[in-house]
Amino acid sequence: MTAALTAVARDLAPTGLLRASINLGNPVLAQGAPQAPTGVTVDIARAVGERLGVPVELVCFDAARRSFEAMATGDADLCFLAVDPARATEVAFTAPYVVIEGVYVVPVDSPVRSVADVDRDGVRVGVKHGSAYDLHLTRTLEHASIVRGDEGVDVFVSEGLEVGAGIREPVTAFAARCDDVRVLDEAFMQIEQAVGTTRTRADDTVAFLRELVEELKASGFVADALARSGQSGAAVAPPA
Repeated sequence: MTAALTAVARDLAPTGLLRASINLGNPVLAQGAPQAPTGVTVDIARAVGERLGVPVELVCFDAARRSFEAMATGDADLCFLAVDPARATEVAFTAPYVVIEGVYVVPVDSPVRSVADVDRDGVRVGVKHGSAYDLHLTRTLEHASIVRGDEGVDVFVSEGLEVGAGIREPVTAFAARCDDVRVLDEAFMQIEQAVGTTRTRADDTVAFLRELVEELKASGFVADALARSGQSGAAVAPPA
């Protein structure tokens, strides 16, 4: 290993162990149990460790906000989160490796027919607390109100809300199990998923992560990882 990679390894994994924060709450990115997670984020974490010659510890959480908190408190070295201005104050992001969509689900007889119909007085939108779409909708909704819970579709059902928000794949699966809801075809946001580390890391460390992500996209590694985990419908992000 070159001296430059050795320096990156010492900076990114100062304990000698690369602690990667894995969000099992996003089934597009990670699946399985905390003891044996799988998915594209797991594969990328291991690729980073292999390139740097350091072992990888997968630290699993059930929500993006907890994954973010692990980075902020120094309990993780690497994270896999949606790029968002609220997070970018503490996280240095690569370009995205995957782009997924945020969509709305509504009762089947709802007058809401488009994304534009949602932002109206009296409309309550269920979201997963601290998710990328929670952060996005908090900034962008001017009239509708947000109701936070463990999952957007769960609070949508339990509170009898007008709208639920979530990631397209699990929201579509939820709607397929019910005969009284429908998913709006139009996405309300494109969620750019990226690799991140703390802003305290050296410039060379961040540059290494950014270059590696571009390599993994271009080589087909990311597409293969998505396919292996049954997520071939997710879109690999374009080159930076």
